Amino acid sequence: MSDPDQFLTFRLDGWSCALPLETVERVVRAVEVTPLPAAPAIILGIVNLAGRLLPVLNLRRRFGFPEREVRPSDQFLIAQAGTRTVALAIDEAGGMVEQPPDGIVGPGRIAPGLDRLQGVIKLDGGLILIHNLETFLSLDEARALEEAMRRCESPENENGAPHPPMSPEP
Repeated sequence: MSDPDQFLTFRLDGWSCALPLETVERVVRAVEVTPLPAAPAIILGIVNLAGRLLPVLNLRRRFGFPEREVRPSDQFLIAQAGTRTVALAIDEAGGMVEQPPDGIVGPGRIAPGLDRLQGVIKLDGGLILIHNLETFLSLDEARALEEAMRRCESPENENGAPHPPMSPEP
């Protein structure tokens, strides 16, 4: 029998979601988000976390949930999306869940075209959607984000504006 997979759960607009634990760096309190010019619509903006500029992904927009401002009670889940570290704006972090690989329903068994899902975990309390950050952004969105971040990470951005202020160390 193989070792169970580990996931960090979180809540978003009443839905239970998860990411593979190995992609998660940490969870921090939400801070003010600075707009990122020329970024794809799925990007809320950027935050400066301990000297690192991180794009903040708008999960609400991606999943068609009602839009709202980031609240002080919200959290940012810091995770690895391919080669880039990102912040996900979430309502709240849950806990860790372990599930054997055969207990995860693959997206192909649910419906075609669910590329952004890694699978679904069935628990007594309901379903948990496991998201795949590797495929969260389309190729065009990833390119636009990289270009916007490159401009932002230059010593001075193209508007001559300084970088966003440092967020407090969580």
